[in-house]
Amino acid sequence: MRVIVLGSGVIGVSTAYYLARAGHDVTVIDRQSGPALETSFANAGEVSPGYSAPWAAPGLMLKAIKWMTMKHSPLVIRPKLDPAMWSWCLKLLMNANETSYQLNKSRMVRIAEYSRDCLKALRAETGIAYDERTKGTFQVFRTQKQMDAAGYDMAVLERYGVPYSLHDRESLSAVEPALEGVKEKLVGGLLLPGDETGDCFLFTNRLAEFAAKRGVAFRYGVTIRGLESDGRKVTGVVTDQGTLTADSYVVAMGSYSPTLVKPFGLDLPVYPVKGYSLTLPITDPAGAPESTVMDETHKVAVTRLGDRIRVGGTAELAGFDLTLRPRGRGPLDHVVSDLFPRGGDLSKAEFWTGLRPNTPDGTPIVGPTPVRNLFLNTGHGTLGWTMAAGSGRLVADAVGGRQTEIDLDGLTVERYGRKPAATAVSRPGAVRPADARS
Repeated sequence: MRVIVLGSGVIGVSTAYYLARAGHDVTVIDRQSGPALETSFANAGEVSPGYSAPWAAPGLMLKAIKWMTMKHSPLVIRPKLDPAMWSWCLKLLMNANETSYQLNKSRMVRIAEYSRDCLKALRAETGIAYDERTKGTFQVFRTQKQMDAAGYDMAVLERYGVPYSLHDRESLSAVEPALEGVKEKLVGGLLLPGDETGDCFLFTNRLAEFAAKRGVAFRYGVTIRGLESDGRKVTGVVTDQGTLTADSYVVAMGSYSPTLVKPFGLDLPVYPVKGYSLTLPITDPAGAPESTVMDETHKVAVTRLGDRIRVGGTAELAGFDLTLRPRGRGPLDHVVSDLFPRGGDLSKAEFWTGLRPNTPDGTPIVGPTPVRNLFLNTGHGTLGWTMAAGSGRLVADAVGGRQTEIDLDGLTVERYGRKPAATAVSRPGAVRPADARS
């Protein structure tokens, strides 16, 4: 069938690839000049199924207060007169209990582990290269309290069959040799050896090339205005270059997805959480990380990507504001210079920001909707790169009417109990171009 995918980030391109692989006639639409130029451009570089967990965990409120009082705070809230922001925050807190946490984590781990398997198969199938490494994620602790709390995390990991190993201060350098010189600042670490790293931008661009060879048409520089409907199904995508039609439609527009589908009665609780990153050249390979080191105190990840170091972190609630704020850079500068002082040249660092599409329960929204030819692939938060291959495969299977390889229960929009409006129509102008940034 003919399928239009809205959005060419890592989620949209992965979906398009699997759709084409299944034999569909696929077109990808994006307002940018190429793939992966927004949230997928310079993320932390982690493919981390072992680190998949909801932000909404027991004790979140107290942790958030503590974080916001830190000098290098991992959390920044810029209050706005935005009902969507406060509604999302309320739903986040409602999920911050033990029962919800366990349920949401089980859903996240299910799709993240599946996605890692899909990514391995994709590498074998295509030979794609993207500065990938398969040396795991190393979560390091600066306090004994954090180290003690790792026992809870390990119990969860065991429950879901995720491999791990715990390391004390003296064995940190066995995992990450560059930490030997700063080990007195740390008390230990938790290694998740099944995790991987890689350049998401490079991956997405190369996968787009493979998809194009399979016949996928990429239409860049096209602004999406809205979706047309006959009241039962989507009948077209209204753009600044005319209306495009297909048999099925996949919305993979990250933080901009909710506005597009709201006229169909689909109230997606996806809100942009701004993140920052630095990319700096490696000056001393022996002083740089081997894989990803996650600083538990500052919630900052430091990752080796080829001859570069990527430093990613900070969660800022500021709506769709993409201003590069110095305060967002502070924690990144601090962590990379504190843990890897010889690793890279901060004076040559490239500073970037992007919007993570977060759901309050942490679980992405993947699969069919009550609108029979409309599918969603959005809401992955900080784990879009981690879940991209699996999400793309799941949606492609759902579009083709095939049985998915893992259960979609709890992953689709229906977990929010929404019903489509019986006569929903999203007409030209219903979605402002600035809001529908696919």
